[in-house]
Amino acid sequence: MPLHVGTSGWQYKDWRGLLYPEGLPQRLWLEEYARGFATVENNNAFYRLPETATFASWRERTPEDFVMAVKASRYLTHIKRLRDPAEPVHRLLEHAAGLGPRLGPVLLQLPPTLRADPAVLDACLACFPGTVRVAVEPRHPSWWEAGADLRAVLERHGSALCWADRGSRPVTPLWRTAPWGYVRLHSGAANPPPRYGRQALDTWARRIADAWPDGEDVYVCFNNDPGGAAVADASHFARLAARYGRTVTRTPPPRP
Repeated sequence: MPLHVGTSGWQYKDWRGLLYPEGLPQRLWLEEYARGFATVENNNAFYRLPETATFASWRERTPEDFVMAVKASRYLTHIKRLRDPAEPVHRLLEHAAGLGPRLGPVLLQLPPTLRADPAVLDACLACFPGTVRVAVEPRHPSWWEAGADLRAVLERHGSALCWADRGSRPVTPLWRTAPWGYVRLHSGAANPPPRYGRQALDTWARRIADAWPDGEDVYVCFNNDPGGAAVADASHFARLAARYGRTVTRTPPPRP
């Protein structure tokens, strides 16, 4: 059970020449990505839920050790705003079942306008079977004011509070609510933006090493994709985390 390091998505044209060789058709980018990384966060599902056959094709195109986290559809999180969750959750899991053993955690990124309602979140999480890991990324500050109530809901369902960073600073409390973790790094403060500097990456590697012993699953997703920043930062972060004794999934060799 390693530290799973990857990026949020893989279909970025400005990664050509950095992760993807010039001339490689876009239809082969997932295979190339999976040679460099063993984990990815699929954020396409947030905008339009792929069919089961599409998830199945991603399973067939990736190696056995590959893990794909899935960002839940905005229909559930932003349109329904977690209410009446049974049907959207069932449909999400029915489609994502095409991944088979490649399926990793499901991410619920809540809209920034959604105020804290632990009871509604509790009812939504109850729709997920215990075999599915769910990470929750609240973004309205009232969720932190809910404090103990939010933590109790997450702990009851074994769900991870997503640790999020913007501008090389945490924007969520660093609460450990499950025996596994989920971290999203949205944008760093280094140049060129949105890169992360070495000190920021080292600080995150140390935080994670202090919070979870080696052998517990922690998923770290770099969401600062412009200009290939996510690829470069993930590679450097993985090597820093290894210095803290973490077993890390494969990442491409760092570039200068």
